[in-house]
Amino acid sequence: MRAATSNNTLWQTLALFKPVAYFAGATLALLTCCRLLLAGLYAERVDSAINWLDFIVLGVRADLIQVGYFTLIPLLVLSPLSVVLHKSIAQRWWRRLWTAWFLICALVLWFMEISTPAFLAQYDTRPNRLFFEYLAYPKEVFSTLIHGFAGWLFTGIASTLVFVYLSYRWYKKSEHNFQARAIKRRYLIAVIPVLIVTTLFGIRSTLAHRPANPAFFAVTSDAMVNSLILNSTYTLEYALYNLKHEAQANRVYGKLTDEEIINEVRKVPYLANLEFPFAEYPTVHYQPASAKRKVPLNIVVILEESLGANFVESLGGKPLTPNLERLKKQGWWFENLYATGTRSVRGIEAVISGFLPTRARSAVKLSGSQRQFFTLADALSREGYHTEFIYGGQAHFDNMASFFVGNGFQSVIDQDDYEFPKFVGSWGVSDQDLLNKLHQRLSQADNSVPQFTLAFTSSNHEPFEFPDSEITLAEQPKQTVNNAVKYADHALGEFFAKAQKSDYWQNTLFLVVADHDTRVYGEELVPVDKFHIPGLILGADIQPKTVSEIASQIDLAPTLMSLAGVSTYTPTIGQDLSRPEFTPANRAMMQFGDNYGWLEGSKDGQILTVLQVEQPPQLFHFEPEQKILLPLKESVSGEHIRKVTSYAMLPSVLYQRRAYYVPKLK
Repeated sequence: MRAATSNNTLWQTLALFKPVAYFAGATLALLTCCRLLLAGLYAERVDSAINWLDFIVLGVRADLIQVGYFTLIPLLVLSPLSVVLHKSIAQRWWRRLWTAWFLICALVLWFMEISTPAFLAQYDTRPNRLFFEYLAYPKEVFSTLIHGFAGWLFTGIASTLVFVYLSYRWYKKSEHNFQARAIKRRYLIAVIPVLIVTTLFGIRSTLAHRPANPAFFAVTSDAMVNSLILNSTYTLEYALYNLKHEAQANRVYGKLTDEEIINEVRKVPYLANLEFPFAEYPTVHYQPASAKRKVPLNIVVILEESLGANFVESLGGKPLTPNLERLKKQGWWFENLYATGTRSVRGIEAVISGFLPTRARSAVKLSGSQRQFFTLADALSREGYHTEFIYGGQAHFDNMASFFVGNGFQSVIDQDDYEFPKFVGSWGVSDQDLLNKLHQRLSQADNSVPQFTLAFTSSNHEPFEFPDSEITLAEQPKQTVNNAVKYADHALGEFFAKAQKSDYWQNTLFLVVADHDTRVYGEELVPVDKFHIPGLILGADIQPKTVSEIASQIDLAPTLMSLAGVSTYTPTIGQDLSRPEFTPANRAMMQFGDNYGWLEGSKDGQILTVLQVEQPPQLFHFEPEQKILLPLKESVSGEHIRKVTSYAMLPSVLYQRRAYYVPKLK
């Protein structure tokens, strides 16, 4: 009889932990169903990347990590209550706290999963750092959701409300039916450690030296499919966790010392014979201008939002940019120019600062780069230039205003400075308004003071809003990316028609370049063709030229200063492509999530080297015409990997040491 009573008491003790079992079972089922639904939307990519059984099993393992985290917290926090849980009132409060906690956790899991399809369609990955970064800009984000993802938005809101209502009903019912049971303290003391150890094992998910992390589940060459294996709550939490490692973001690619990295980068031919006079700023060197001018030229950078090569016919894209095609015959046209990243701030970072990409946020947003960080504006302001940023939206977006003002820009013009704009959309005034403002500012500028201006367009940004009756639409409905690109090109053509007739044309150097392509996605570790962008330098006395070699956005800043006749110190390791004595480096680097791509030309074609986190490097042959990557089985030379790894790690070294800056010269 005593044994039976003892067994009953044990089962009664275990029954107290039913909320744990309910939560684990229900959430694992929920996350698996959501994963399969998402996989169904991208079935072709999943099917070509991984066996479906492996996909499901790995997904459950990833979910156990997240469920484990949510379970471990109350186990640790509420365990001290075990000494009094034999009392009925303590059992009731224990039950309430567990149930409330698990319902909140389940709601978070549901909300993140229902938010995923729209995010996945936009960024080709589960929610990451961008998910919470853009919460700071509700106007722009909500407008984009309303116009581009209204169905998912309202489905998410409605289903979340239903989830909350059903959860509340279930909670009230469980409270009504709950009855305290006779339990023994020694059983509690025995059960809770077992639950904690089991939960910790589920979180670790492996007996290997290191616990599982997102890299553990990166088992395919398709980054999007790898993200599907995880769940969205986990990917978001991991992004938050990684914020504390941003300064060291790209150190994960190798074990080289700072000195080895710096020495390796300095070996490149166009840097090899230069002096680096500042020990604390190891990449700072003097760059003499290739163009000898009595008075340096004005420099104007027109940064085009999301204008990838796929929209430019002569670059293998659609015939949507006739004005750009016409203008390319009047200046330096880059046929093989590549963006360093997939976001606007990454394009700003590369074009305006010449800074290499990392896994971390762009330098535009990082706290350590808000002052004393190299930009074209800082360098040119020291040479007597007036420096200005012109934008059609709110300049605080993506922290642009703070970064610019802190690093050499003397004037910022944004949406509030347009008195009678022709058109205002979700992202600000139209490209025509922006470029009219640019023309006005250049026309009114003091001719005795050289000007540096960055103008950043926004019409070609989802939800693709622009004025009516300005163009013949490429397709229906109006608000599509193809129509927005055609409008952006139309506004650009209008501007240059006026600029070429103006007084400032003969002493102004223009760069027209994209910040990145639109919606960068693909099955490859690094979808190279989605990084391909147009670039054009024209104006003043620039003679037509086609640059066919592979080039990067980081090469534009040193080239612009050199052509404008500005000799100065600079920390950028981009190549001045105007120097005839140096063979073009014929390489580009690009960051795609956690993967670092290095594209290099050769007599056999273009070779892509991909560095991954906690994975060996991989080599691919890139076919530009077919826009495909073919895996190469050849072994990668240690010297080559050392070079690529050094370039990948260098920005983290410079950022950590606050060394990407030219010290004030006496």
